Amino acid sequence: MSLSMYAITIPPIVRSLTQLRYILEKAADYAEAKKIDPSVLVNARLYPDMYPLKRQVQIASDVAKGAVSRLAGQEPPKFEDVENSFPELIERIDKTLAHINSFTAEQIDGTEANTILLPRHDRTSTFTGLAYVTDFVLPNVYFHVTTTYAILRHNGLEIGKKDYLGDVG
Repeated sequence: MSLSMYAITIPPIVRSLTQLRYILEKAADYAEAKKIDPSVLVNARLYPDMYPLKRQVQIASDVAKGAVSRLAGQEPPKFEDVENSFPELIERIDKTLAHINSFTAEQIDGTEANTILLPRHDRTSTFTGLAYVTDFVLPNVYFHVTTTYAILRHNGLEIGKKDYLGDVG
């Protein structure tokens, strides 16, 4: 059986971002119901040296849109990191999902051995396509979505594993 880079990349990212969007909607409703200033949650952190919720969402978005773009040999679109509310964060997820869903399997499949260059703050990392997805992209998307979940759960939002995973099986 051959490996489908599209199948191991796009559906897991779309599922994670779709559930992230759902969790952010629940958080907005929670803030309104409990009369909590939404900016308190949007700027909440698990620990002082960690990024706040809004940055966790922005990074998940950046990694996801960067992944499909780079695998397809395109430059990722730049989204300014200006979101400061749940509606703005949800809109960013919607833009990210639209970008991801604009790619076809034909653009992604067969890229497992391609060289992927990932510019970082102080260096450029080099991956094969498969290593990029399995060692960098998916772990990072999951980490930042999970951290967003944990921030909101820590702040009282009643969410559980099904909210994170969605409908499976």
